[in-house]
Order: sequence, then structure tokens, then C-alpha cells
Amino acid sequence: MSDFYKRILENNKTWVENNLANDPHFFESLAKGQTPPLLWIGCSDSRVPANELIGAKPGEVFVHRNIANMVVHTDMNMLSVLDYAVNILKVKHVIVCGHYGCGGVHAAMKNDSIGIIDNWIRHIKDVYRMHQKELDSITDEKERFNAFVEINVKEQVFDLSKTSIVQSAWKSGQDLTIHGWVYGLNSGFVTDLEVNISSNTDLDEVYQLKF
Repeated sequence: MSDFYKRILENNKTWVENNLANDPHFFESLAKGQTPPLLWIGCSDSRVPANELIGAKPGEVFVHRNIANMVVHTDMNMLSVLDYAVNILKVKHVIVCGHYGCGGVHAAMKNDSIGIIDNWIRHIKDVYRMHQKELDSITDEKERFNAFVEINVKEQVFDLSKTSIVQSAWKSGQDLTIHGWVYGLNSGFVTDLEVNISSNTDLDEVYQLKF
């Protein structure tokens, strides 16, 4: 076995020992079930650890991650996570968290073929097309990149709000709010984009489902 592989196994043992030293019933309590108040939809980037950056403990955050924190309405993986979080776990908050320097967003700004991921990145390109006039007006490339990251997060918040899962929860009176954040890799801080949706009245009428 490689040294890296051995080290991560040892790290697990140390982690278990440390948690048991603080609370002898730590894992026993976790095994009884989960009631997280939050669903986190974030990027797969290894530098954006959902639990750590908000100081959450195991059992406090239900997590779904993919390239560029996308909400694709045909993605059964994302929809299954969302449905379980909203209808079974009864989370009260969903955070879509992007991050500055996102490789998926950057790739969507270019035309280079990467491989099968091109098909996923096309969804991000659709967001650029929708906001092309605004984005193309930003002459500084880094500023345009950062703006695109923020716009993409906002669009995913709205796309979540358009799902039948979320709208059905709102119809039944469930307390559920969707938020958009961006994480700074070089600072550690999150930026609240102040796009917080808790009702389908914030959506264009064509997306407001009738139940």
C-alpha cells in the first residue's frame, strides 16, 4: 500500500479516537438517525469542504456535490437527494454554494473540448448565454469570471425553486428557504448573494405550479 493510503487509514483511527475522547457516545448517537436542518448543494472541488467551512458536525448537513454546483432538472441523482432532504428529513434550508475559481465555470467560458464532461458543462454554458450581454460587458477577465460564478449560483437557486419537489413543500406550508452563497478559496469566507427564496411567488408565473 502507498504511504498516502496508509496515512488516511491511520487518520480515520485518530479521528475516531478523538471523537470518542470528547464524547463516548458520539457514534452511538449518530447511528440512531439524522435530522440535519440543511441541504448543501456544492461543487465537487476538493477545496470546498461543506461541513468544515461552516463549522458543522456530522449529522448537521445533508450534502450533494457535482461539477459547478448545478441543478439540472433531469438529474435524478440531484432530484433524489433533494426529495429525500425535503420530504423525509424536512430540512429548513437549502444552500447552493459555488466558489470563485471554479474550474467548471471557467471551462464554460471557453471552447476547448475536455471529454465527456463537455455535456455537463453545456448546462453552465446555457447560463452564460442567458446573461451574455451583461457578462460580455465586463472587460476584465477575472471580474467577468467572478461575476459568472455568482450568476451561475443565482440561476441554480431559481432552478431549485422551480422543481415540483420544492414547490409542493411550499404548497403544504413547509418551512423551506433556498439560499445562494459563493465561497472564497483564497479567504475562507462565504459571500451571501442575498438571493433567498421561500415561496414560488418569487418566480415567473410560468413556473408557478398549481397543486
